[in-house]
Amino acid sequence: MASTEAPRWRFLITPRWVAWHLFAVVAFWGMLWLGDWQLHRALSGNGLSWAYTFEWPVFAIMGAVFWVKTVRDEFHLADAPEAEEQPEVALPAGALPATAGVAALAEPGDGPATEEDSDLAAYNAYLARLHSEVRGHGKWHGLR
Repeated sequence: MASTEAPRWRFLITPRWVAWHLFAVVAFWGMLWLGDWQLHRALSGNGLSWAYTFEWPVFAIMGAVFWVKTVRDEFHLADAPEAEEQPEVALPAGALPATAGVAALAEPGDGPATEEDSDLAAYNAYLARLHSEVRGHGKWHGLR
């Protein structure tokens, strides 16, 4: 029986990816052409062009490696299951203002007993704020 699911590589033929592939091919050949141009200039007596003669092919290889890594990363993103919603981070009482909407772990009357406890609560609040700001970060799906 045939599967109704689209092939994994299907994203590679979307208009954005086709444009990316064309750009990568044109850039690769363009850099090789620039290396050849610099070689002819170097053979004509321009000593500085010898460095560029070797740099342009290196740039072309680096661009090809970047393209391959980008495609491989996108395949890994396609294979990864969608992240489920993470629950809110629970903090000790007094760590955040009451309007922050974060569940408290301690009893309502308990507050920080010492300066060290208040510093720890402030640091935990800072970490919770950072966590909420970067939630979903790293799950970039820009070229789809």
